[in-house]
Amino acid sequence: MERPGLAVLIPAYNEAATIASIVEKARRHGDVIVVDDCSTDDTADIARSCGAHVERNVINRGYEENLNRLFQIAAERGYAYAVTMDADGEHDPKYLACFQEKLVDRGIPLVLGIRPRKQRISEVAMGYFIKWRYGVDDILCGMKGYDLSLWHRHGAFDTQKLIGTELAISAIHEGTRFTQLAIDGTPREDEPRFDRLWKANLRIFDALRKTLIAPPRLDCNHANSKK
Repeated sequence: MERPGLAVLIPAYNEAATIASIVEKARRHGDVIVVDDCSTDDTADIARSCGAHVERNVINRGYEENLNRLFQIAAERGYAYAVTMDADGEHDPKYLACFQEKLVDRGIPLVLGIRPRKQRISEVAMGYFIKWRYGVDDILCGMKGYDLSLWHRHGAFDTQKLIGTELAISAIHEGTRFTQLAIDGTPREDEPRFDRLWKANLRIFDALRKTLIAPPRLDCNHANSKK
């Protein structure tokens, strides 16, 4: 039986204003899976009405846990490839066609987005280190494409709270071929969902500290890995 192709994975929290447009455009390129992180608005209902497969957390889990769940769902459904993107419009879904071409048609296992700007001083600091160490321009960009064999080898997406970078860094550390793709979108005008400025900076600096101490590695013997 042929495996389903591309899953578009979207974590969402209180994104009722933008989720419909994102899901409708993303569905032109793949199946959309949304994890709604216990939103207090109509994010889940809107996403579902637009054709997304939606699962809703009963309590707020946070960014990494939502992505962990999204990858688990995609793996259980047998998808071969996944692209992560935000629900707020900062990642234009039109780029999914480019991600799909590189992942599926060209067989590149890892495709990394590059935003036109970094939002926080901590992102700049982590960006300098990752650029020097691995040659990646924007490791914290939330739009990334994966051959899901990488997830199966690692057994998880992000177990160390590395702001969604663990799987990508571990794959690159082990020599996985990757490419980069410049993307843009519409900057959000209201409060960012990824913590307030000071807290977000602390979390990113902590992720940088962990990466400096011990870069994550692919673990072929992980309990969740599959042949």
